[in-house]
This record gives sequence, structure tokens and C-alpha cells, in this order.
Amino acid sequence: MTQLANRMDTVAPASSKPGAGMRASGPFCGLIDAVIVHEPVLETFSGSVPHDAAQAIWVWVTRDLCNDIFAPEALSAGTLMAADVEAAMPEILSRMKAGLAQGQADAEGARRLAAQLGREDVRQHLPTLMLALRNRALLGKAQAFGRATNSISDETALGTAMHAMPLQDPPLAALVFHAATGQVANPTKMILAAIKLAGAATEGAVQRVGLGPLIEAHIAHAQNQLRFFQVNGPFADVDMVCRALERFHRLVRSLTGYLEFSRGSHSTTTLSAITKHVSDRIEPRIKDVVTDLNQAMRRRDTSDRLDTDKLLAAVGGIYLLATVRDCRDSLALNTVFEQAWNQSGQALEIHIQRNMELFKENPDDPNTMARLDAVIQMAQIRFSPEYAETLKRARQAAERRA
Repeated sequence: MTQLANRMDTVAPASSKPGAGMRASGPFCGLIDAVIVHEPVLETFSGSVPHDAAQAIWVWVTRDLCNDIFAPEALSAGTLMAADVEAAMPEILSRMKAGLAQGQADAEGARRLAAQLGREDVRQHLPTLMLALRNRALLGKAQAFGRATNSISDETALGTAMHAMPLQDPPLAALVFHAATGQVANPTKMILAAIKLAGAATEGAVQRVGLGPLIEAHIAHAQNQLRFFQVNGPFADVDMVCRALERFHRLVRSLTGYLEFSRGSHSTTTLSAITKHVSDRIEPRIKDVVTDLNQAMRRRDTSDRLDTDKLLAAVGGIYLLATVRDCRDSLALNTVFEQAWNQSGQALEIHIQRNMELFKENPDDPNTMARLDAVIQMAQIRFSPEYAETLKRARQAAERRA
């Protein structure tokens, strides 16, 4: 694991039951954030609701159904509290149920509901979202269960707890497993427990014991990492990208590393599509790593100037490359990675030697010092901490001689 990725998972959903003083920060003031997923959504799952759809439904509720409950001023000013929504939830659900029934009564009702929601495809998410609202307290308990699994080492105990989930109600089980999985640091734990319950390491066996929603939850959370892979530009958050990539890898490997899937199954097709999407987003940045490194280390003959943007891009690129190395079993980047990994190592060796020589000649030059610091940092990531320590000692020796 890279240093960047060895941190708390940033992609786990927030608590499904915000504090009473929490202001509106999204659809339904965050009461069902545990099952909200974000674009791009390549595949919809029964245990989650896309954020755009949830937001459209929230607008429909506040504007068309409950404008006598929620003051427009509170909505526009962002002063609406989660407690306000919680208190009005019975009436909200009653009106949503009536609105959905009208939309299903006839073609005209369906047309009117689609117009109110803004998009035809939003309507399909209404039943799932309403089920989540009705079971919002259970989602909070599911998240607590997910956090508890991080300290459970007994597979049998974990399996017993999973078997107590509402497996006889697949739509509800899907929501519960999605909420729980977002809090699980090591997703493989739950998959291994499911395999033990099923008695076989196949997708079909797991589905037959009612744990198919667990597999869907893992795929849905893997897909939910796609939003973090904005890797281009000097201000790209490489730290966040690396953590998301680590999370994606853990989720995918918990499935593909332990479960046997039928050829051409829906899960296999979806995982392939998601993997391609992630790889396509990462590939251009991987190809630029060596170029960024060379440009960051380039000295100007007349008036040397440190390009801090390129320097940051070079360091970030090496971090990303190291993370891709750790996660490449879940990506489709082997050829591109191998080329970038080998070339970056060769280029880094050249720049280490060159900048160390320049530092010995002029240890007071700030640009040389900055470049040397950067290549030592990159050497720690690309090669090893021991090699970086050797370089630091060589720099200190040069300083003493100077």
C-alpha cells in the first residue's frame, strides 16, 4: 500500500442519521446518504440511488408535495435542519406514496410525474428511495454493523450477524448491505463470511443463500469510486485519487479474488465495464509521468526558474504510479504501467545523479535544493525508503564538505 492510501477511507458514506442540528447538505438533509451514489453511474443497483435522481425527487417533494411544510426561504438559505425533515417524515412519505400512485394510474399521470421530476428515468428510483426513507433508522444500524466488522475476526460470528439481515426481503437487504459495506475497511471479510455461509465459493451459491445483495453492494461501491478519478491538471488531488484507487482495488479483489463468476454473468459484465472506465481515466496520467518528471527537472541555461506546478505533477505522478502497481490486478493497464514504471525508474536515476552533482557544486542554489528534495522524495516512493535515506546521507555529507 502507498503512504497516500494508508489512511482512513474517504469514500465511506456519512452517517445515515445526521445530528439534529445538521443543516441541509443534500437530498433529504442527508438522512439517506448511506445509500446515495454519485455520477458517473454506469449501472444502477437495487441498493442505492443516484445522487442526481435523489436530488430531483427532493426538489419534487419540497416544491410540489410539501411546500406547505418547508418554507422556501429555509431551503434557499440552507437553514433547513435534518431534524425538521425527520419530524415531517410521516407526512412526506404519505404524500410521496399518493404522488407515485397518481403517476402510475394512467399515461397522463405518468407524463405529469415525469415532468415534475424533470426526467423520465428518475421515476424508477422512487420506490427504492421511499424504502430507504421508511427504513432510515435501519440504515444507521447497518452502518454501525459495517464499522463493527472492522474489529470482528471470527468469520463464524460475522456470518451469523450477516444471516440476521433481512434476507427474505431482497430490496431491503440490498439497501442494508449497501449501507454496511460503505463502512467496512476490508471488504474481503464479508465475502469470506458469505462463502462460508453458502458452502461454496461461487456467485450462484452466495445468491442462493440470499446474499446476492452483498455482491451487488461491493460492485456498487467500486463504481462509486469513479467520481474521484479526476487526475489531470496541476491541481488534481492525487492523494484522493490514490485512496479511491486503493478502495476500488479492495472491493474488486474481494470479489474476483475469492468468488467464481459464471462466464458472461451480469456481475462479470458490470465489473469489466467499471474496470475499463477506471483504466481509461488513469491511463493518460500514467503516460505523462516520465514527461512531467523530465520537465520538472529541466534547468534553464540562462535564467533558471523552478516550475513548481511541474514539480508537484511529477511527485504526484510517481505516487499514482506506485498505487497503480499495488492495484494493477484490478485494472487493465499492464502494458502502459510496465513501460511507465521502467522508464520512470531510469529517468529518476539520471535526475538523482545530475542534481546531486549540481548540489555538490553549489549547495546554496535554492532551485537545485528543491529539485534534489523532490527526487529524493520520489526515490522513496519509486525505489525504497532505504535508498532515500542513503541519498539523504549523501546530501548531508556534501553539505558538510561545503
